[in-house]
Amino acid sequence: MIETPHWVRDAIFYQIFPDRFAKSERVAKPSNLEAWDAKPTNYGFKGGDLLGVAEHLDYLQDLGVNAIYFCPIFASTANHRYHTHDYYTVDPILGGNKAFKQLLDAAHQRNIRVIIDGVFNHASRGFYQFSHALENGAASPYLDWFHIHGFPLHAYEGKAQYDCWWGIPALPKLNTNTQAVREFIFDIGEYWINFGCDGWRLDVPGEIDDDNFWREFRRRVKAANPDAYIVGEIWHEARRWLQGDQFDAVMNYMFTKACIGFFIGDKKDEHLITGTGYAPVPTLDAAGFAYSLNGMLGLYDKAINDVQMNLLDSHDTARYLSIAKGDKTALRLGTLTQMTFPGAPSVYYGDEIGLLGGKDPDCRRAFPWDESAWDADLRDYFKTCIALRKQHRALRDGSFRVIYAEGKCVAYLREWGDEAFIVALNSGPAAATINIVTRGILQDGATLTVELGKKASYTTGEGALSGLALPKRDGIVLKLAK
Repeated sequence: MIETPHWVRDAIFYQIFPDRFAKSERVAKPSNLEAWDAKPTNYGFKGGDLLGVAEHLDYLQDLGVNAIYFCPIFASTANHRYHTHDYYTVDPILGGNKAFKQLLDAAHQRNIRVIIDGVFNHASRGFYQFSHALENGAASPYLDWFHIHGFPLHAYEGKAQYDCWWGIPALPKLNTNTQAVREFIFDIGEYWINFGCDGWRLDVPGEIDDDNFWREFRRRVKAANPDAYIVGEIWHEARRWLQGDQFDAVMNYMFTKACIGFFIGDKKDEHLITGTGYAPVPTLDAAGFAYSLNGMLGLYDKAINDVQMNLLDSHDTARYLSIAKGDKTALRLGTLTQMTFPGAPSVYYGDEIGLLGGKDPDCRRAFPWDESAWDADLRDYFKTCIALRKQHRALRDGSFRVIYAEGKCVAYLREWGDEAFIVALNSGPAAATINIVTRGILQDGATLTVELGKKASYTTGEGALSGLALPKRDGIVLKLAK
């Protein structure tokens, strides 16, 4: 029997890129920072920090967030911090270990969970063991921590004489066949869980091509906290890692792809998708969208599906709203689906206020704390969708069944105990009227209440929900009286 952390079923994740969300005057800053509202660059720092996040927990709680996923926070010379220098030290620009502990305590007091990013496939040129090899060459006792092919290493010029991620010399690949490296990573996994973290998001875990490595990582982490959440960055079908002995879930880019294909369709900005991990993205009609949703749920055990991290975008993609060329109806439809579909929704910071962003680094803009820059109506819609999910267990871990899929309209049923909901979505450019077979679902003459969306006209009887009116580019959630 597969077991996954139950708290994730109730989670609303908020993904934060630490350099760009918020900064506190209580954290000393170095000089030469980029202006907060300036266009982000590949190398520039804006000075966001963890106490800044702590000072804005009210904002997250008001939105309905009860879990945070942080991009890397450990000491690094990169603004994204995927070039790890010291896995036991939170970056001083973020406030160090002390600030992180304050944030964890403040978040936990509000029942907000925190998971962090683990970059274990590769380190950086400043990582102690690699620096040792760089300085001492063939005499270094740490050569077997990496895949070294000759000397000099050519870490800064010429062709690198060692394996590195995607051929980038700044990211030397760790040799996880070496037992000392394995123990080092397992200890990090345990250390930060014992420090108070609630789980790990694993960066490019498929590149550590060793199931036994991840089984042992899981064993060590779960021994420290059986409720810890382990979610891997896998962009495609992930059955290999989701058998209950490695990860609890993956970042569900298959869900992302389905939402772009159906709600944005052929109006998407192809340039912003080209070269991404989920490209290509075909345009979907209702039948194709339903097939995609059912297909991804059919891959895994229900315990896995219930804790998948469902996202519309991330730090590795252009923002969903930009892919939609600013069409907020596409974002609203995607968000409604996200909040009523099995799995844990993950909101990328700023999406709720209409923040735009193209490919990296543009998708990593600083959060604008001037509320005049926010789309308040969009944020209210996010809040409404989140609140609805949190209010009803059927929308979190109830059963799922597509009951209508024609043209540009899809409807699905979520049920748990005495609760039942129909979610109906119209991605088309015109209003639509649909008829849903409800025999075995709805008694003749039963009444339905609109939980979200505009008041709808319909009739019930003869085993059908007839004449359900759906506005163009909109969705509705109906609660069934049982």
